[in-house]
Amino acid sequence: MGLVRVFFWGMLVSFLGSLPLGTLNVAAMQISVQESIINAIYFSLGSLLTEMIYVRISLVGINWIRKQKVLLKWMEWIALVIVLALATGSFIAATHEHHAKNLMLNNNMNRFLLGFLISSITPMQIPFWFGWSTILFAKNILQPKTTFYNLYIVGIGIGTFMGNAVFIFGGKFVAEKLNANQSILNWVIGGIFAITAIIMFVRILLHKDAIQKLDKIER
Repeated sequence: MGLVRVFFWGMLVSFLGSLPLGTLNVAAMQISVQESIINAIYFSLGSLLTEMIYVRISLVGINWIRKQKVLLKWMEWIALVIVLALATGSFIAATHEHHAKNLMLNNNMNRFLLGFLISSITPMQIPFWFGWSTILFAKNILQPKTTFYNLYIVGIGIGTFMGNAVFIFGGKFVAEKLNANQSILNWVIGGIFAITAIIMFVRILLHKDAIQKLDKIER
């Protein structure tokens, strides 16, 4: 019963955490609209693999992660640059013909690898999962056992995929309702990326990024 419970908790938290607009789910939606659903699924699988790896590391090596402050700081700035590039690419695509692609996505990189790489430089998911894991440990839902860790991580992967699927299939449905006029969608997606970039920049300036969140959890 305990294993089933930790699996569903991991899946539920991950699913709900994937629903707010963010870099990865919006990018997956844009890929589903401009390329194909299968490419968006590959992108999502790559991104959730990184998340699962980060969760596993956070469960056993959080003290090592806390010491990598310079690396985390660089990851924050690189992630900001990528989000700005995605926003710019979406705005540029919106000013061209209906089927213009986001310049950041207009490449031949394997979509699984692309999702894995973009997700790997998003360190905010580290304190998010360390915080939730701490809560589940305190409630004795998550226990320091390999079987519990494995089912917890599998649940997280499934929950993230379910959350991304809402954007992948929902975005495709909206695009079809717009009669394939991707220009409107590109403006909307570009705006989402731009707002995300502004929030990320403000958090870095106000010292509310991943490093500070980890320090707060530690205290």
